[in-house]
Amino acid sequence: MSLILNIESTTTACSVALANDDVVLAEEESNDGYSHAENLAVFVEKVLQRHSVTTGDLEAIAVSRGPGSYTGLRIGVSLAKGLCYGAGKPLIAVDTLQQMCGHPLVAEALKANETAWLCPMLDARRMEVYAAFYDEQFNERRGAEAVVLDEDSFAKELVERDVFFFGNGSDKFQSVVASGHAHFIRDVWPSAGQMAAFSALAFQQEQFVDTAYFEPFYLKEFQGTTPKNKVQ
Repeated sequence: MSLILNIESTTTACSVALANDDVVLAEEESNDGYSHAENLAVFVEKVLQRHSVTTGDLEAIAVSRGPGSYTGLRIGVSLAKGLCYGAGKPLIAVDTLQQMCGHPLVAEALKANETAWLCPMLDARRMEVYAAFYDEQFNERRGAEAVVLDEDSFAKELVERDVFFFGNGSDKFQSVVASGHAHFIRDVWPSAGQMAAFSALAFQQEQFVDTAYFEPFYLKEFQGTTPKNKVQ
């Protein structure tokens, strides 16, 4: 039995899941906006207490590495690091876009079109998204990048095959793309429960990151905004 605690905080939703290998035992999730600082530590306590587990009983702690919200990533990674240090456990980093491919709705879509590629998208700013391409085995075919969307985005991929687009950035692309090879799956988002299969595999392969030096995969530099009422 390999107990792994999974922490996801890359979007407005945040979640924590306790898993035995790739089987989720308990999960807590909230999508009340960016309430991660208030919720994540409480969620950790709840899922551990539900199975009378302490951090000392864990084999590892996994965190979603990004890309995604700068603030959300910082909160999730800081919590994961603190738990690792306190319990003396290794840290696993799970790619956020790749774990979205493990959503049940994506699995259902692949049953009908087994050779389609997968393109998870996370909302960035305006018409920009974070996106990557994976094949039906979740192997990366085009690395994560920040893309400003227009009708010609991903033209090469869409000429060659069908592609399933999903995530909270995919609505933007659906509004501009004209290709018949583009298909859209709604209601797919990152979650700690989906991380379990990927963190379990990483644990088996001993794919740990350096807890002291690990940084989230922001993809873009943080861009702060100036409050409207700020006096110049």
